[in-house]
Amino acid sequence: MTPLIPRALIAASTLLARNLLAAGPTALPDDPACTAEDRRFMARAYELAREGVASGNAPFGAVLVKDGKVVAEYHNRVNALTNVVHHAETGLIATFSPRIERTTFAASTLYTSSEPCTMCCGSIRFAGIGRVVYGVTESQFEQIITGETHADHLGSKEVFARTAPKVKVLGPLMEAEGLVDHQKYWPTHVNPARMKRTN
Repeated sequence: MTPLIPRALIAASTLLARNLLAAGPTALPDDPACTAEDRRFMARAYELAREGVASGNAPFGAVLVKDGKVVAEYHNRVNALTNVVHHAETGLIATFSPRIERTTFAASTLYTSSEPCTMCCGSIRFAGIGRVVYGVTESQFEQIITGETHADHLGSKEVFARTAPKVKVLGPLMEAEGLVDHQKYWPTHVNPARMKRTN
């Protein structure tokens, strides 16, 4: 027979879990493989994310860099363009790929203020981008958006390991800075893609 857990203990653990969620996620340590140059361009990705918010979009920015020079920049424009695929990464690739050679993509690093979703991973893969550095871990900002944690979350490192293992993925980097942007934005905005199902 399974021993009964006292109701007071269940109530206390539930309250603790709710308080932890309300406080928001704690920033994860920086990926030790990231460099000072990575930090510099990540700071720009965060600036772009804030520019996106200022123009009515969600807090996501992306910077494509080759040999220490910016090749392209983009921030989320889903709301501005009423186009659900214009995330920072997919938008950058769709907008600039007619002007950027595949060899340039392959030799570049894509800095993203937040970890690429699976859609963006596909765009990165097919553009042939060789290296990705992200700021905020997707499971971290998902917790802010939904108020829930998901133990079975599929992150970009796993996506690339299974579909394009040559793509080098680093992150998180400077996550505390990016979490502030998400915590400011999401409490007053609804993401239809992540609304809880009622049926």
